[in-house]
Amino acid sequence: MEILNDDIEKNIGQSLKALRLQRGMTLDQLATASGVSRAMISKIERGEASPTAVLLARLLGPLKETLSGFFAAASEAPSPLRRLAEQPVWRDPETGYVRRAVSPPGFAIATDLVDVTLPAGARAAMPPVISEPAQDQYVWLLDGRLVMKCDGARHEMQAGDCLYMTLAQGTVFENPGSEPCRYAVILRKN
Repeated sequence: MEILNDDIEKNIGQSLKALRLQRGMTLDQLATASGVSRAMISKIERGEASPTAVLLARLLGPLKETLSGFFAAASEAPSPLRRLAEQPVWRDPETGYVRRAVSPPGFAIATDLVDVTLPAGARAAMPPVISEPAQDQYVWLLDGRLVMKCDGARHEMQAGDCLYMTLAQGTVFENPGSEPCRYAVILRKN
């Protein structure tokens, strides 16, 4: 299933609403907890607005879900092999970054693997994800250059470098180069 299609807003909206209802939250409760207006959440759920990665992360935090988990939940039945054409892909409308969920879904393994391409000069600031226990991740830079800002530190990364961080800290991903950079995120799920 490729999420990157003409119905992206509808797919994201339906999945967000289903998750909110599954967690027993009203629109008002999610608005208060996320700092996103009730009207904007309603527009997203109806497929009338396409959220940015930052906005979606703000909404998913109070729902105790990560971007990886959110997109994996919309996936097909378990299979040990997920071919490239079956990997859900989503493009952030604000930064243009492309996120591909690589891991085969439906297995009780505590990690997700995500492939991200960040356009030249792009910057994505992700809010902290508060969960118990805290979730963590590795960011492994495959191509290009990447500047990571997390936990008050700045890390200038070159291809091959790998950075560990927790999701409880806000994180900024910046591509200072003139070419897209590509990195893998290895996320430990709760």
